[in-house]
Amino acid sequence: MAGSRASIDELVRSLKPSELAKMIDHTLLKPYATVEDLRRACEEAKRYGFAALYVPPWLVEEAAKLLEGSGVNVGTVIGFPLGFTPTKVKVFEAREYARRGAKELDFVVNLMALKSGDLEMFRRDVAEVVAAIKELGCVAKAILETAYLSEEEKVIAARIAVEEGIDFLKTSTGFAPSGATLHDVMLLAKIASGRAGVKASGGIRHAEDALAMIAAGATRIGTSSGARIMEEFLKLRERLRP
Repeated sequence: MAGSRASIDELVRSLKPSELAKMIDHTLLKPYATVEDLRRACEEAKRYGFAALYVPPWLVEEAAKLLEGSGVNVGTVIGFPLGFTPTKVKVFEAREYARRGAKELDFVVNLMALKSGDLEMFRRDVAEVVAAIKELGCVAKAILETAYLSEEEKVIAARIAVEEGIDFLKTSTGFAPSGATLHDVMLLAKIASGRAGVKASGGIRHAEDALAMIAAGATRIGTSSGARIMEEFLKLRERLRP
């Protein structure tokens, strides 16, 4: 993944490992993941001190038990991965997953409404889900699935989400044909303009990938390769040490 060598090296020098870890949402969302994989992911999350561990909804309760007292939040997904679940179902999901122990909730926006030009419906969906998540005291992240959007649609979706109080704009589910791009991260960061964070997700597997996204404006990284990224980051710091 392309990125300015100078900006990546500067981040390697300036970011503490603990700071990078707190920018990572470690994920375990593959359909073939097992409960044993969950235990392993929880241990990785605790070892490195990630911001959150994202798990499928049915594993939220178990993850909350395994991560209790660790400082790592449990995150999960709503309307995943296509986003055309009715709004009231998304709201129910938010309440149910928060009850089970989730603290961070990523929901897929209604792409069909956006593509159809029904911006009133699109905004209502975002507004009601964000309001429900905030009422629960959880972090709200809107997954825009940028791989399916035109440039204009990305701008419209991001602006609406920011106006409705989203905490993070997220690029991708990881299930579309492509994931985060530097261009999309820079675009979302410009639209957010400090009012929301930007979560780059999808296809980020190495430390240099993550650092390039951070240099472009990402404030969170969604990845199933959190442990590898941290290990590679530590090696990069060693290489650049005076």
